Amino acid sequence: MVFLLSLFIGFLAAFIGSLVGLGGGTILIPSLLLLNQYVDAYKWATPQAVVGLSLIVMVFTAGSSSYSYIKNKRVDVKSGFIFLAGVVPGGILGAWINQFFGDDKFSLYFGILMFVTFGLMSLKNKEKNVREKAESKWIVHTSKKLGEETYIYSYPWLLAILITFIVGMISGAFGIGGGSMLVPAMMLLFGFPSHVATATSMFLILFLSMGSTIAHGVLGHIPWQYVAFFIPGSLLGGLTGAAVNQRIKGQTVELILRIVLLIIGVRLIWQAIG
Repeated sequence: MVFLLSLFIGFLAAFIGSLVGLGGGTILIPSLLLLNQYVDAYKWATPQAVVGLSLIVMVFTAGSSSYSYIKNKRVDVKSGFIFLAGVVPGGILGAWINQFFGDDKFSLYFGILMFVTFGLMSLKNKEKNVREKAESKWIVHTSKKLGEETYIYSYPWLLAILITFIVGMISGAFGIGGGSMLVPAMMLLFGFPSHVATATSMFLILFLSMGSTIAHGVLGHIPWQYVAFFIPGSLLGGLTGAAVNQRIKGQTVELILRIVLLIIGVRLIWQAIG
């Protein structure tokens, strides 16, 4: 029973995470924290344990999703490697910060984080499709072709590294993969098309989750005996979510992301103060 429930949670988390570029932790962690309250078989699911588990599961989720997205040429690889310079060190620092969270504070902070991200996603987003005229060594110009349309966008690489460092730190601390903040940042600040932001986010989450997993493993936060329960569902969910993402409109992806963030934020804050 525990295995089947864990398999389902792993699939659902990876499916939704891959679909909207979250990485899966946004679904997995609240689910395990809730089960910890009501199901004896999940009493092991402390904030430290669920974050460690979430990150190692995300290695498989992001790996399967990234393979599908790269195969279909939706990942902005050039930008991805630039962002890695910030997101991986930030994730390692966040893993160290995680050990200072208690159960109630963790749920409250996580819920607030979801509300903040929901607010960011609710801002008016206008995808930029024009190249900046001024050439500068501080600005990265890139483009991506989706179907018949080519999107051209640019961003300051130093600011991008700083932002991804902060996102990586939050991800390492909360085990959410960073996609809930990476996707809005890429769309709102850098003009990425929603589908490219989602795909590139999963590419980043793969490396971020590997770095953070090593850090959490060293700190003894990963419940290794339960990891195998979640991995099969995560692999299948990641591939399925990536496949569905390519068949729906960008606006639909954004709407699903906002709904997920709002529901989780309300549930966790209610749990923390209730």
